[in-house]
Amino acid sequence: MLIATTNPGKVREIRAILAGIPYEIVSLDAWPAIDAPEENGRTFEENARGKALYYATATGELSVAEDSGLEIDALGGAPGVESARYGGVETSYPDKFALIYAALHQRGSVDSTARFVCALALASGERGAGRSDPRRTIFETRASVEGRMAPAPRGSGGFGYDPIFFYPPYGCTLAEATADQKTAVSHRGQALRTLRRFLDQNSASLRQRRS
Repeated sequence: MLIATTNPGKVREIRAILAGIPYEIVSLDAWPAIDAPEENGRTFEENARGKALYYATATGELSVAEDSGLEIDALGGAPGVESARYGGVETSYPDKFALIYAALHQRGSVDSTARFVCALALASGERGAGRSDPRRTIFETRASVEGRMAPAPRGSGGFGYDPIFFYPPYGCTLAEATADQKTAVSHRGQALRTLRRFLDQNSASLRQRRS
């Protein structure tokens, strides 16, 4: 089963949650020649579904893709689906943080409520089916975790926007939480556990689809 990412942090998180499923889990590192698709969806769901179908078609493998990001209420939901590209594709996360805090200071809402959102899709790699065939998208889910913007970036764990996302029940940012604490509540962890339950219940029928 292909996990459509090369992000090592995501790969570690996904492998930990899906450990023991009856599939060999591989990342996009196994297909370096495949170009990434354009992510032009207006929602996390559209991007996740589009990526899952794209990679399932390109590889012939059962493919999992997710699109996730940070929604900040004081910024009208930004960066949202543009989270990875906020400020430019090559902009570092510390620079993205600086841009976000500058925008929040302008609005006087540095401690704005915010959430991480993850949409996840599973697409069949069965051969002979076109990419546009809706039957190829065999599972979708969405999950989120609510919190607030931290006063300043804190913590060295996690990845992405974790250092600026304060999770009140833990009293710290997700970058300050342990890996197990983060996985227990994170948007991606929730979505992957839902996927895991689906795979546990449907592995036999999924193998029949490929045969």
